[in-house]
Amino acid sequence: MNPTPSETASAAPVDHLRFHRPHAHLAPTFGTDSFALKAEAFARFFGTPAFLGAQTLIVLIWVGLNLSGVTHFDVYPFILLNLAFSLQSAYAAPLILLAQTRQAARDKAQTEADAQHREAIAIANSERQTQAAQHTAQLLELLEQNTRLTEMTKQLTERIENLTSEMHQHVLHKAPPQA
Repeated sequence: MNPTPSETASAAPVDHLRFHRPHAHLAPTFGTDSFALKAEAFARFFGTPAFLGAQTLIVLIWVGLNLSGVTHFDVYPFILLNLAFSLQSAYAAPLILLAQTRQAARDKAQTEADAQHREAIAIANSERQTQAAQHTAQLLELLEQNTRLTEMTKQLTERIENLTSEMHQHVLHKAPPQA
């Protein structure tokens, strides 16, 4: 039997993320503590237009101040600026690589969870198809039984009509003449 809408509504809600929950620990790239969240935010900030614009502006101001003679804290060939870029890349590269590695782990876990979900859907679909085939077979059997019953009813009705007709003719032939 198919459930009524009220039975369906009272059923427990389906947890659509049930296959993803075992991989929830991979969500934050560097963990969940304060340093990890700041490190992830820093790694995500690299490569953004805001970062590139800010870095370009700082470099232009740095070079402009030193070439114009306003200040001489890093004269040409800008060794201090070169050192700052080296320091920045020394910290940025590992953070970015770590973020990429963790993202690959999250992507793999997501793919596995999606595959499990697709498999569960395929199994449920197969079960539904089997049930539909069973219901179809039951319906066909019921239709066949109904056809047989209809045929039997038709035959019995014809037999009753024949017997009734014979009885009427028999009664008419045996009836005494009326005066």
